[in-house]
Amino acid sequence: MKKRFFKTVFLLFVTLSVSYSQMTVKLWENEPPTSNQLTAPENIDANYWITNVSTPELTIYLPEKSKANGQAVVICPGGGYSGLASNHEGIMVAQWLNSQGIAGIVLKYRMPNGHKEVPLDDAEQAIRYVRSHAAEWNIRPDAIGICGFSAGGHLASTASTHFSLEGVSSRPDFSILFYPVVTMDPDVVHSGSKNNLIGTNPSLSDIHIFSNEKQVNSNTPPAILFLSDDDLAVLPENSIRYYQALKANNIKASLHIFPVGGHGWGFRPDFAYNKQVLELLAAWLKAL
Repeated sequence: MKKRFFKTVFLLFVTLSVSYSQMTVKLWENEPPTSNQLTAPENIDANYWITNVSTPELTIYLPEKSKANGQAVVICPGGGYSGLASNHEGIMVAQWLNSQGIAGIVLKYRMPNGHKEVPLDDAEQAIRYVRSHAAEWNIRPDAIGICGFSAGGHLASTASTHFSLEGVSSRPDFSILFYPVVTMDPDVVHSGSKNNLIGTNPSLSDIHIFSNEKQVNSNTPPAILFLSDDDLAVLPENSIRYYQALKANNIKASLHIFPVGGHGWGFRPDFAYNKQVLELLAAWLKAL
């Protein structure tokens, strides 16, 4: 009886897993261009907080074919470039996107560990990977966006301003940014993300290059930004600067600042404005 019970529970777990996590693939066919030189084993806790990522992956959630609208979003969880909050800023996002007929692709990207180019290498490769499999996954190659939270928002805005158009383009077609780290300006920067990405004593060149509001140009994709006015971790000035840079370059942009909520709420349903966020995001995506 006990054996039969555990078999039933296992089959139920497998069924639930398959219904959500449809496919996990290695991001790079061969070795990435740069190693982050992490040697400690990868760790994931009960809350899906992942550390020591040395093998980047994509977990692909595809909507039912009858509901698919051809859009796809690469999702970059936050974590200060020290780990990945892959549940409320990853899995939950992909599942909601599927409910809207959109493919959600969660990127398990590597931490820089002293190699500032590593996260962007992974984000660009993720866009290229999805674009090269667009026909297979019922995705339009010109409807692939990127979404990022906190430091993942910095990565998403970096991918949106530092992209390559050579070969299979790594340019996202739109950006969704939640309380993003944007600037490396010492007066505004989230120090943890800055220290982990470009070090505690970065060059003026690195400060400029990774201040993404300074890298916006006329080819930067449109963006929608969500944040809380009382965010003391990543100051609202980050999002405001990015929005202003987009408007200065005549790029379509939408900025939503909620009165309370602090930092790191992601897609958690207990965030006071969760319903409004989802309604606004759904309407914006439909209007693209």
